[in-house]
Amino acid sequence: MSAAPEQLDLASPPIVKTISNRSLIVGVVFGIAAVALALTRTDEFYRGYLLGFMCWLGVALGSMAILMIRHLTGGGWGMVIRRILGAAMRTLPLLAVLFVPIIVAVLQHRMYPWLMPLNAIQDEHIRVHLEKHNFIKAAYLNAGGFIVRAIIYFGIWNVLSFLLSMWSRQTDKPGAPDNTQRFKAVAGPGLILYGFTITFAVIDWIMSLDPSWISTIFGLIILIGEVLSAMCFAVVVERILSSYKPMSEMLKPDFVHDHGKWMLTFIMVWAYFSFSQWLIIWAGNLPAEITFYLRRINNGWGTIAVALALFHFVIPFAILLSRPLKRDIRKLVWLAVWLMIMRFVDLFWIIEPNFSNSFHVTIADLVVPVAIGGFWLAYFFRNLAGLPLLPAYDPSAGEVLEEHPDHVPGIPGNA
Repeated sequence: MSAAPEQLDLASPPIVKTISNRSLIVGVVFGIAAVALALTRTDEFYRGYLLGFMCWLGVALGSMAILMIRHLTGGGWGMVIRRILGAAMRTLPLLAVLFVPIIVAVLQHRMYPWLMPLNAIQDEHIRVHLEKHNFIKAAYLNAGGFIVRAIIYFGIWNVLSFLLSMWSRQTDKPGAPDNTQRFKAVAGPGLILYGFTITFAVIDWIMSLDPSWISTIFGLIILIGEVLSAMCFAVVVERILSSYKPMSEMLKPDFVHDHGKWMLTFIMVWAYFSFSQWLIIWAGNLPAEITFYLRRINNGWGTIAVALALFHFVIPFAILLSRPLKRDIRKLVWLAVWLMIMRFVDLFWIIEPNFSNSFHVTIADLVVPVAIGGFWLAYFFRNLAGLPLLPAYDPSAGEVLEEHPDHVPGIPGNA
């Protein structure tokens, strides 16, 4: 692709709009089923909703984080998927709207035990803890504070998304300004803000499901899971697009290789954080903290824990050691899909045991996440179709546009 930027057709292929329309249909169909569950199995609906919401929020926030990392470090690996990451990031306004049912659950005093009267809390350990630390419940664990903090989180995330998107759009036109320093000025503090906000968000939205338990590394475990989800999602989308121009001409084996290396890095860090949390809590032998794992290794939940260790880390780690696999998008995509499934299982293992002593899967745990995903994907692909697949007038675009002796093997359009 050695032609001048203005001579290139960098628009998304028609398949993008097709997938958007089909995703919307899936969202509507499963959304109707989700509404039926909300009316008939309200508690199960809210639990499934929290699970699904955190899954898709993770892809959006993880995409924003990877985008900011790319602005700080540079590299063609990030430029070729920059518009994919940006389209996912720009779903944050939709996710802010989709958070409303969780607010409704809080206002109805559902799901979170700190909202309920003490005599209505079935878990004795949580009830005793809230009685002992009533001042924390009054000062922090209250519906008003929960809602205000959520508004702050989404406000910060959407401001970061707005700035990054605004400056990115400017690079689609001739004579575009060099926004490299602007991107860096936002990306550095933005990553710090992301780290802090997601930590407090998961304390509010997930950890407070069991207010008697605390872990200072829990936010980082969720954070690294989000960036892993986002990179896997980007690999899936680039595989779809690689069968069509212009992605078929932009995607090079070196870039695919880099994406595979990022996936390997993220699963290693996820395993390190997860094992560190377990080791510190178990070695400390503190009953208040060990309860988190006692719930998740007994009564059938231990099978899920072992599956996560094997299929979220050990096997993907071994597979990603293969250099040829990391350079072949047709093979790497299957591992990316698998890891996204394991991210769902991981969140399920974290959230669901707060409600079920024994291993239990409800229909809402499957239907509601698919409903949210249908609407989210429809909006994502709409965003992706709205801009060229490459900001051609960005100073770094040459890393993707320049002629390259290698092409992704077996992909149409790679002559």
